Formats: sequence, C-alpha cells, structure tokens
Amino acid sequence: MSAAVLSEATCILPVKDMQRARRFYEGGLGLVAVGEKPDGKFVYKLGGTEIALFPRAEGTKATHTALSFRVPDIAAAIKNLEARGVAFADYDLPGLKTVEHVCVLGSEKAAWFNDPEGNILCLHEDLA
Repeated sequence: MSAAVLSEATCILPVKDMQRARRFYEGGLGLVAVGEKPDGKFVYKLGGTEIALFPRAEGTKATHTALSFRVPDIAAAIKNLEARGVAFADYDLPGLKTVEHVCVLGSEKAAWFNDPEGNILCLHEDLA
C-alpha cells in the first residue's frame, strides 16, 4: 500500500456522555464541530485529521495517550487551555517528571490532560 492512499486519519475516542464530551471538546479545547454521523459519532476536523467521539456506555479503560496535539509553543498552549478550564497532570516518576506540567522526552516536550470521559490526551512540541 502506498503512502498516498493513506492521506487522512480519524481518531475515535469512546465517550460515556456525549453532551459532556462535546462541551469539553468545543468549549475546553475550542475544536470546531463538523457534526453527527448516522452511526452516532460526533466529528471534529483538525487539519487533515478527524476526531470522532463515539458513544460507548462503558467509556474507555486506556492507560495510554489516546491522542496528542502538536503545538508550536507548549507553554502558550497550556496557558490558553488552562484559561478554558483544562486541568493538566503532573508526574514525578522514574524517567518521567513534569515541571510546570511539561516533560522533556528526547526531541519533544509533552504535557498530559484527561477529557471528562477518561481519555488521556497530550500536547507535544517538537524540539528539533
């Protein structure tokens, strides 16, 4: 399969409460809604990517980052999102320590937060 065939991607995030999730993604993150699909997913477009919230009664049990947003200035993005009510996580673990919500991981900086549905989301800024 050639790379040209795979030109866009959709990240599907399970949500228990669609209205609560939409308030977060639209109000907290400022994403622009595309709309609801016939299968019940609610879609946002972000560059060449779609983010689809999928109704799922049990939500998610993922213990990993489900979606990461690349930003040009992570400190500015954190400040902007905190002003919208987004709460960032802080870690002090072997090999993973945040300072002002940010961890330097090789060639990038990263900061994590959860959506109200339990999905782990991230901001990352490339250093190279």
